[in-house]
Amino acid sequence: MRWTSAAGRGLLALVLLLVASVTSSASAQPRRDAGRGPITLATAGDLTGYLGPLLEGWNRARPAERVRLVELPDSADETRAQMITDLRSGQGRFDVLNIDVAWTSEFAAAGWISPLDRQRFDLGAFLPPVVDTATYHGRLYAVPYVTNAGMLFYREDVLTAAGERPPRTWAELERQARTLAPRFGLDGYAGQFLPYEGLTVNATEAIYSAGGSILGDEQGRVAVDSAAARSGVAFLAGGVRDGWIPPQALSYTEEESRQAFQDGRLLFLRNWPYAWAGAAGSASRVAGRFGAVPLPGPAGPGTSVLGGSNLAVSSRAQHPRTAADLIGYLTSEAVQRRVLTEGALPPVRAALYGEPELVRRFPYLPALRESVLAARPRPKSPRYEQVSLVVQAVMHDALTQRETPAAAVRRLATELGAVAREE
Repeated sequence: MRWTSAAGRGLLALVLLLVASVTSSASAQPRRDAGRGPITLATAGDLTGYLGPLLEGWNRARPAERVRLVELPDSADETRAQMITDLRSGQGRFDVLNIDVAWTSEFAAAGWISPLDRQRFDLGAFLPPVVDTATYHGRLYAVPYVTNAGMLFYREDVLTAAGERPPRTWAELERQARTLAPRFGLDGYAGQFLPYEGLTVNATEAIYSAGGSILGDEQGRVAVDSAAARSGVAFLAGGVRDGWIPPQALSYTEEESRQAFQDGRLLFLRNWPYAWAGAAGSASRVAGRFGAVPLPGPAGPGTSVLGGSNLAVSSRAQHPRTAADLIGYLTSEAVQRRVLTEGALPPVRAALYGEPELVRRFPYLPALRESVLAARPRPKSPRYEQVSLVVQAVMHDALTQRETPAAAVRRLATELGAVAREE
């Protein structure tokens, strides 16, 4: 028995030695669950080719945490569909998602993206309203990457010749579009009025500018049945009825409306800041003869809808710590400057809007800053796609005079209420 006991003690010591060796070896290797390693960034098509060079700097500095860029279709709807297919499948092909600001609530409510630590990002340096697009129920689910706000482009040469200034109210816009435009052989005003997301944006801006809302909170409470909403709908519908919004504008998306202004056919255009580059280009008939200001409202400056995109970490990300670090890198001041100068996309960092060199290159920056600071997010809802489809359908009927503004608002309230009950 003494020999057996000694042998047992020796065997136990050997086992403990092996365990210690294995533990020591494992601790010397990077843990698989440490959250660091190669990642994938999924985004809609990069039309200017700026994003690849931005990521090269990251990959040189972090060879063990390289990021692979996956470009999805240019169409926002197709990009959203492909992202959702991957997220629902659980495959986890995408670690960081560059999502439209309107998708944040939907993706967060579905559990497809992970909450983020506010302290990890320099949110205090951002234009304040943009941060609201990245939150849902008070938690940060993404980080703003680029922003956008609607602006009013105008023919500076025409207004100067007429001794007028850019309109700051709806009444001034209507008067100039109705009286000045025909004198100079132009159509008055256009936005994006084809039934698609652009119409939702234009209608929401009109309702917001009048002091109204569509949804009252993130729970989907419908708040559209108001005098303010009726005023916003009536402003756009009346423009079509009275002719200072031309009938062809009912088929315009961003591109058709930009081309109409660039070709010298419009006095006023509501569009995103990207339209500046085309209007100032060598092929434009209005180069050097236009300007841009914030959207007007009933009694002064109006309220734009915030556009742009946010960066989120997939809840299926294999290396979430690296994913969060990449978001910090892409939203740093140095990289945000390149997002503007190389990608021609509006940055989220406030300081860049006041840099003299950047303002010389991008003259719309001061007006865009003013527009963003007065802007609001689109209605937050886990079923935002259905909300938008309702707004498009009802507003199209109002613009084509199939429904009065009052009837359109009542219908909006009823149909949005049905969407809310489905949540």
